[in-house]
Amino acid sequence: MAGHGADEHPHGADRLCEAGDRVYSRAVRRGRVPRRDAEPVPCLLELALLHPDPDDMDWLVPTSPQEVMTRLLRGMHDEVSASQRRVGSAVAAVEWYAGLGRQVRPAASGAEGPAIRVLDGLARIQAAMDEATQACTTEVLTVQPGGIRREAELSEGLHRALALRGRGVRMRDLYTHVARHGQGLLTYLELMGDAVEARTLDEVIDRLILFDRTVAFIPANSDRTMALELRHPALVAYLVTVFERLWRLAIPLTAPLPDTGIEGISHREQSIAALLAEGHQDAVIAERLGISVRTCRAHIARLSETLGAASRTQLGVRIAQAGLDGPQRSATPLTLPGQESPSVR
Repeated sequence: MAGHGADEHPHGADRLCEAGDRVYSRAVRRGRVPRRDAEPVPCLLELALLHPDPDDMDWLVPTSPQEVMTRLLRGMHDEVSASQRRVGSAVAAVEWYAGLGRQVRPAASGAEGPAIRVLDGLARIQAAMDEATQACTTEVLTVQPGGIRREAELSEGLHRALALRGRGVRMRDLYTHVARHGQGLLTYLELMGDAVEARTLDEVIDRLILFDRTVAFIPANSDRTMALELRHPALVAYLVTVFERLWRLAIPLTAPLPDTGIEGISHREQSIAALLAEGHQDAVIAERLGISVRTCRAHIARLSETLGAASRTQLGVRIAQAGLDGPQRSATPLTLPGQESPSVR
């Protein structure tokens, strides 16, 4: 197989090259392929999609698509978990630096101002945001937690967004999956056109706005009447890295949410099940997913019904049995013992 090294096939099992797709598909249909057919595509052996037939080493047999899907889903789950741990570390680091910032006396002079500035009051926050908007020339990155965005919230920053669009500034926004159901957000994105790209995740960090990768704004209290303006290069670079990691894991707003592969359980219910398995209370789950506690409990009730659980304790057991406390084990619809095929919600 000389001359066909991995450099010619720089991909993973999630996106095969055209030649690899043909050979692997043929192997799945026929049960095996001659070894010579796989010589132009060493990637299939490197990715363990094909392996020698123990009965005849001149032939290669495929790894089942179900096993490949399980491997991909497990990798995705591990990646998301690692990213969430990094985000938690980032938030803790910001809080620590913010505490240090309050202890540092402002310098007697300095053209760029303090590295960390506390903005007390909505008027002062809006003024600082307007100033950063006027100075911005290339890019704005935002994280918008919570659920459906209220039209009043979207209108509040519309003048800044339109000013940025007029100067050719690109914007990328991260929301929770719940925000997909808000007409106000869809109208806002339609108005902004291709100046804004939006993606969603099950959970995001608290609000974050980054201008030109030089200045960042984050909340300084729970009701967001205070904010921190961060200009320290290391802090801002750290927050940019957090955003980019989340962005890579997020799903474009124009793309549908992935199917859970388990009959009768929606994507949101799968997320709730995973958080229940971690031991979180209803209110915490609701806040993290951007939904009301009432909606969260309605989903938990449907989960209990679908999984055939009569109590929260039993629900936890059924969640583990169904594989909802971690990566999905298969994309094949699952019907639990003692149940008819449940309807999709």
